Amino acid sequence: MRFLVDECTGPAVARWLRDGHHEVFSVYDAARGMIDDLVIAKAYTESWILVTNDKGFGEKVYRERRPHRGVVFLRLADERAANKIAVLERLLARYADRLSDSFVVVTETQVRFSRT
Repeated sequence: MRFLVDECTGPAVARWLRDGHHEVFSVYDAARGMIDDLVIAKAYTESWILVTNDKGFGEKVYRERRPHRGVVFLRLADERAANKIAVLERLLARYADRLSDSFVVVTETQVRFSRT
């Protein structure tokens, strides 16, 4: 799978996804400081699933009606990298086939999908 990992989600998540043989673009590693409008545009035009913990992307998708190829929004109480990775590991094990073109809100205990 192809993932664009937002800067706030961090380099550890990007490394873990790469180690899992996914194709990854890390904003933290390759384009630090990229504004959200450019992040979501890049994800869409280059067919990346965006992984973020920035709730501003919900506004971009739902209020601004920005197109996307899939957004995984990590809404976590524990923002440490190890927890983000554990949550993503469970998500990918159960729902990898449903991530494309969906807006997915993921917490430590819940996964919620919506099509936009």
